[in-house]
Amino acid sequence: MPRIAYVNGRYVRHADAAVHILDRGFVFADAVYEVCQIQQGFIVDLGRHLDRLDRSLAEIRIRQPMPRAALTGILRQVLRRNLVTNGMVYLQVTRGVAKRDHVFPAPEVRPTLVVTAKSLDPAVNAAKYASGIKAATVADNRWGRVDIKTVGLLPNVLARQQAKEAGAQEAIFVDAEGHVTEGGATNLWIVNRAGTLVTRPADHGILKGITRTTLMDVAEKLGLAVEERRFSVAEMLDAREVFVTGATTICLPVVSIDGRTIANGHPGMTAQKIREAFFAVAEKTAI
Repeated sequence: MPRIAYVNGRYVRHADAAVHILDRGFVFADAVYEVCQIQQGFIVDLGRHLDRLDRSLAEIRIRQPMPRAALTGILRQVLRRNLVTNGMVYLQVTRGVAKRDHVFPAPEVRPTLVVTAKSLDPAVNAAKYASGIKAATVADNRWGRVDIKTVGLLPNVLARQQAKEAGAQEAIFVDAEGHVTEGGATNLWIVNRAGTLVTRPADHGILKGITRTTLMDVAEKLGLAVEERRFSVAEMLDAREVFVTGATTICLPVVSIDGRTIANGHPGMTAQKIREAFFAVAEKTAI
């Protein structure tokens, strides 16, 4: 069965899906996006994802492509047409099509909306949960507003490629002061020697991940202490556990960083407990 995408009012096969060559998302990366996990027929944390989409659009002054109820209906329709019960749905909103000019186009230019979805095999993540992943530190050279979920991800692309070439599966950004910010496509957490969960504050220096936000609720339910503060690479390497969080991986253990083993080199119990409790706390919207 061919995969189906939604593009500006039409449901089309991936092979036929296209946007104009002067779309500002293509020309300037003038666009924002969201990714939601689909788990056993439910969209996970949809409300929070759409709240963040609203914020991203407002921050770069792109108008809403449509009311939330209509957008939710499109997400459901794309998922149904692609028969996705476990996987992800991706949506992207650009400022629209206009002549190539750095300033905003006329207000009547309509935003572009694209929605795609695909199935993912839960066994792939299960294997990663069991073994953990390797990571590599890289200098954080991104712009100062990574709190906005834009499609301008070239630094992340280069960082993840650098990590891959080092034999790792994720990059860990480190700022000019030697503090950890986040992963190339994830938020990063440590469990320190006292057993406290530590993650960087969600200021302009990191993206306020939706999974990160829900994990705070999970930690409260489990009685786990959480600190939002900066921490160094040295503290990370000395941690009892390191893990990353993201929409499609939830809570993924990191067992090696820059070739150095974390703790005993095996996934820790804290990450496992959080993962096991996550879907009981997260919002679930039926497809």
